[in-house]
Amino acid sequence: MASLRGTQVVHESANKAFVRAQIGARSSLDPIIREFLLSEAAKAEHEWQSGGEVERRYFRVCLSRVTLRNEPVCIVSLVDQTAEVRTEETLRREMTTDSLTGLPNRSGFTDALDGTIASDGARWAVLMVDLERFSRINACLGSMAGDELLITVARRIKGALRARDVLARTGGDEFGILLAIDERDDEAQHVAKRLQAALATPFRLSEYEIRVTSAIGIAFGDAQVREPEDVIRHAQVAMKKSKSSKKAEAYQTRALDSARAEFAMETALRRAIDNAELTLRYQPICNLATGRVESFEALARWTDEHGVQHQPSDFIRVAEESGLIVPLGRWAIDAALATLAGWDRRGDASLSVKVGVNVSPIQLQRDSVPDVVEYALAASGMAGDRLKLELTESALITEPVRMARMLTALKSLGLTIAMDDFGTGFSNLASLQKLPIDVLKIDRSFITGMLADRDKIAIVRAILSLSQALSMRTVAEGIETHDVAQTLAALGCHSGQGYAFAHPLEAEDAYAFLLTRNG
Repeated sequence: MASLRGTQVVHESANKAFVRAQIGARSSLDPIIREFLLSEAAKAEHEWQSGGEVERRYFRVCLSRVTLRNEPVCIVSLVDQTAEVRTEETLRREMTTDSLTGLPNRSGFTDALDGTIASDGARWAVLMVDLERFSRINACLGSMAGDELLITVARRIKGALRARDVLARTGGDEFGILLAIDERDDEAQHVAKRLQAALATPFRLSEYEIRVTSAIGIAFGDAQVREPEDVIRHAQVAMKKSKSSKKAEAYQTRALDSARAEFAMETALRRAIDNAELTLRYQPICNLATGRVESFEALARWTDEHGVQHQPSDFIRVAEESGLIVPLGRWAIDAALATLAGWDRRGDASLSVKVGVNVSPIQLQRDSVPDVVEYALAASGMAGDRLKLELTESALITEPVRMARMLTALKSLGLTIAMDDFGTGFSNLASLQKLPIDVLKIDRSFITGMLADRDKIAIVRAILSLSQALSMRTVAEGIETHDVAQTLAALGCHSGQGYAFAHPLEAEDAYAFLLTRNG
């Protein structure tokens, strides 16, 4: 019980528990009591703490006004909440801490970032670090080795940071860093280089020495960004770019807009595939000596429901990243064979012509291409020797043993196999000899400007000599003038395609072109 004498709070009496709490006169509770007694309130409640940092105790203070000897008196009741508060703090700490590394987890990192955003004026950046090959290491060496690697990585990253920077483990193999910027934004790039240098030294796991590379994305604090998750997402967008560039990347404002546009394109493309809204154009491949059409390359084209024409380089990339390339590739094979079958029914001009379809490396990995082709041939009633599959050089050499089995299965159906964009990958004589390849397609980068570049002529001559030695036919891509076509024919190239002959044509126009050339 307490009263007010002038401006001084006087503690009239206290029970044993009050005394044990060591709350005497002139404690930090007195201003609360004084304010209550000076007010007109009959009751009030407050949260109050006492003691030092280590032995701090937490109370709920209940104040009640009574009159004693015609003077207002305050009855003070304290409910000790120390146990509940400490339990809550422990639970909160466990919920915001990664149990493996002891670092803040995603929730704890978000809380720290939220506090930094709230403190206007401070300059800061967020770095997201992703460990590449971690899943493979975890699968091959076991989860204990993976945990040991994460702990060691966390220590190395921590050692490359300043004490005031916040390091968190935000995902399985992903770390987040809240970095204070003192003067210039390029400090973040310097920190990123230190991190990459720290992780460059091999890690010792069991009897192995493992080198870990990382992708680092950077997003800088922006007055317009008030949500922690937005900043983290920006850094992750930059981190995705870092995986391909192999260097730390800073988030660009347009990057997220581009990512959203790609997701929108993915949605529209999925709908277009389901509704059969894509079409094929057919570019003729002509014999350079006779000018007759030998085959057509089927090329996918897409005009969406709003009339927007999408570039193949854009929607094919989106299809590969999203997995839509599998249904897209199946559709292309079916549609190309159906077109060729329709031409055959109209006359004999197309009976010796093949149709070529590009097969993505992603489809080769995820789909059973021989089964797809066999079904498409049966559905169209076409013989296998009328279909040519064009595979990129990089796809063929990625898994040579598996590719050899797949190509052998395709060859058993009578197909022609062409290696597309030859010269841009890393194939060698050994791989070319082992794979059942019929045609080498010389990449357009060697054909464009060839007549003015002696080095390009030398490269083309070497490719033609190689193909002759391996008994393969050659097709030159990107022929835009008849002079180039004549030069290639003189060098020994069999066939060519490009604007010098025709642009990619709709099915009807392609058939008319075929009649004109071969009729």
